[in-house]
Amino acid sequence: MRCPSCKDNNDKVLDSRSTEDGGTIRRRRMCVACGRRFTTKERIEEEVRLTVIKRDGSRVPYRRDKVTQGIRQACYKLPIGDDEVEHLTDTVEEAVFQEHEHEVSSYDIGRYVAQALRRKNHVAYVRFMSVYRKFTDVEEFVTEIREAKERSAVEAPNQQTLF
Repeated sequence: MRCPSCKDNNDKVLDSRSTEDGGTIRRRRMCVACGRRFTTKERIEEEVRLTVIKRDGSRVPYRRDKVTQGIRQACYKLPIGDDEVEHLTDTVEEAVFQEHEHEVSSYDIGRYVAQALRRKNHVAYVRFMSVYRKFTDVEEFVTEIREAKERSAVEAPNQQTLF
């Protein structure tokens, strides 16, 4: 593994742990050259390759990092850490791979992300929905916020309110 500091390719593993229900191995490493410590995560590479059908009909390979990026943008400046973002991505990815074998629409991926965010944080959910549904005016925001507020009273009574 290449050291992020000195770029040397000589390190030793200090600690290994299984995380995320056994789906990932977290390794704590130390560069032999400069002594810097860093963490890596190893994940099983899915054998099944998914193709994402975009809104315009084009097809692209599924990329986990795009899902993570969308979640990260929705959670910007909210009290949601990197571990929670990774967990949300895992939740979405699990749903995608359970429901789809070869192709999945970007609409479906967005639906899975919206469901995960709605359960986690309503502000992040509304932010994501503004892009996902391409809101064009304030009234669409107000309607979505009103619906999210009504659902939150039923689904997650302990979650912080929107307003």
